[in-house]
Amino acid sequence: MSSSTSLPASGEIPDSFMASLKAWLSSGQKQAQIAEERLLRRMSTFRGANESDTTAPMSANARVSQVQLSDKSRSINMLSIQPTTPATTPAASTTVILHGYGAGLGFFSLNLDTLSTWVSKRGQPVYLLDWLGMGRSSRPTFRVTAKHADTHQRVSQAESFFLDALEEWRNKMNIDKMNLVGHSLGAYLVTAYALKYPQHVERLVLLSPAGVNAGPDSTLPDDELQRSRSNPEPEDAKSQVRDATSSDVAALRKEQIDRGGKIPEKQKEKESFGRRLFVHAWEAGYSPFGVLRAVGPWAPSLVGRYSSRRFADLEPQYTRDLHEYLVQISLARGSGEYALSHILAPMAHARLPLEYRVSKLPKTLPVTFVYGSHDWMDPQGGERSVKRLRASGNNGSRMVIVPGAGHHVYLDNPDFINKLLVKEMDAATRNSRVTLTSA
Repeated sequence: MSSSTSLPASGEIPDSFMASLKAWLSSGQKQAQIAEERLLRRMSTFRGANESDTTAPMSANARVSQVQLSDKSRSINMLSIQPTTPATTPAASTTVILHGYGAGLGFFSLNLDTLSTWVSKRGQPVYLLDWLGMGRSSRPTFRVTAKHADTHQRVSQAESFFLDALEEWRNKMNIDKMNLVGHSLGAYLVTAYALKYPQHVERLVLLSPAGVNAGPDSTLPDDELQRSRSNPEPEDAKSQVRDATSSDVAALRKEQIDRGGKIPEKQKEKESFGRRLFVHAWEAGYSPFGVLRAVGPWAPSLVGRYSSRRFADLEPQYTRDLHEYLVQISLARGSGEYALSHILAPMAHARLPLEYRVSKLPKTLPVTFVYGSHDWMDPQGGERSVKRLRASGNNGSRMVIVPGAGHHVYLDNPDFINKLLVKEMDAATRNSRVTLTSA
């Protein structure tokens, strides 16, 4: 195996103007690639551009590439984990994992070694993608031509920006059926894809999904998450994958309200102007990443305030690597981020809530809703969705709560999510083999 190009040492999270200026001046596509690779280097099977594949049996090779779509302005950034020993009987479905709003495939870096081990043992590939217009995928101009009052058309056009690109990628990769795993907005979008292209989806795993609930969420944003240190979950409970009960959902919902999720009546009048300003900016399509790009050299410092707080429980060097990656993808040209105000209304509830749409999914399509025990996404929408799915005849759907995790469940409790993903992929593989045998 040839040696790879060495990566420059990761810098500190900027806490001064000069450090922030240095990080801002170094931003760009090349630096974004370096920041992504630094995260992916944590997996033993990753291979850089100048490294040859391993040929050892029962192993895997993971590589990043850009998959060109139908025109030069559109391409998908893809991490492909391929087995060195393919299965003798290919599965009918392939697992594809997609990130949430403003993130990228690098956010799943704590799950990649487990995925590589699964690929090595099962002989089946796994793909992680950046949505078109996000991460390190291309950033074409985002447009919605529907009138503002035409909610259905606005949502349809905004969803199609992402879904059509995913469908084109699937065609280009010659994949028939997919097990789709999505986080947050990515979970909403993979569900929308399954509604639009049900014949190509075998299974859905929705990690802290956005856009489920009808009505405004009454919860705090995740960057204000203060985990309860007084009543931590038992260590053995943190790794147990089980279906959530109504008591679990009620406990999570109570914690959200206790954290201050509902605005007391006496505060509504004081906050009304700020709320009106926020609603106006949201409906006008302003993007938080647009604000970051506008503040120029101060942007890395602002991102650092979030990343140093939100990822404080992670190993320090990993937090710095995540920060640098987040800075790079946040400062890239605005594109897919502008879909948010078309898909979600102010206060982040869906314009066309998934809980009213999931019953249209095929009855044979299992859907797993996953929430963190300290999540800011309201789990009641997931609970209602599972009930609607089962009422429609979909008995393979369920809901799981991840102990000790907030919105980023795969970072907050990666061991639990790794076990869950393996369980879901194994179930899909078994079902695929039954289908192939029956056919």
